[in-house]
Amino acid sequence: MKSTLFFASVFTSSLLFFTACQQENVPAQPGLPYQSNFRNDSDGWTAEIVEYGTEQDSIMEFKSARTGLPAPLDSTRKSLMLESMNRSDDAFMFIKKKVTGLQPNTDYSLLFDIELASQYPTNSVGIGGSPGSSVYLKAGATSVEPVKQLKDNFYSLNIDKGAQLADGKDAITLGNVGTGDDVTGYKLISRSNADKPFTARSNANGELWLLVGTDSGFEGLTTLYYSNIKVTTKLTQ
Repeated sequence: MKSTLFFASVFTSSLLFFTACQQENVPAQPGLPYQSNFRNDSDGWTAEIVEYGTEQDSIMEFKSARTGLPAPLDSTRKSLMLESMNRSDDAFMFIKKKVTGLQPNTDYSLLFDIELASQYPTNSVGIGGSPGSSVYLKAGATSVEPVKQLKDNFYSLNIDKGAQLADGKDAITLGNVGTGDDVTGYKLISRSNADKPFTARSNANGELWLLVGTDSGFEGLTTLYYSNIKVTTKLTQ
């Protein structure tokens, strides 16, 4: 009897352990709501930069990587780092991700909550504009993939993100990357469009492309770390 009870106990413990492991490794379900903190990987987000001329290719110094947050923040927390020199006075560096499993050809009202690490005081002064208040954070979604395109020796985006502070058809401004007054070093900031939901229509395959990026009026080096992206939604009538 003792042997039978011992075997049953071991079997039950093993089953629970196996089930827990299965649950821990279950992939995220498609569709919305969506959230990622990049703990395990980049979660399908890819990075790019646009709004500059071909003659500036070698001097934009664009970089992107999945990495830990910078000091003095918790470096064990993962993030997506984007960095570039704004040589064109209008650089837009962004990340994008496809979301599937939506209802086809349907309007969705989207709320973005973006957490990122910035080191630029809101009241700072720089070339062309402030490194904090003249770098605008944008978010949006579209039924087609946002891609970099070349026309007349200039790299632009194939969708309408708007220009710097101004909203576009496919993206809206959530604010700037300013950390507040008299702040030194990196700080986590949050931006959202809770006061103005953004509407996007899925394509015939039930897909949307999410877009998050910065439209810069500061003609210098900007380095930002996206640590959490959350998108909630409801169908529109």
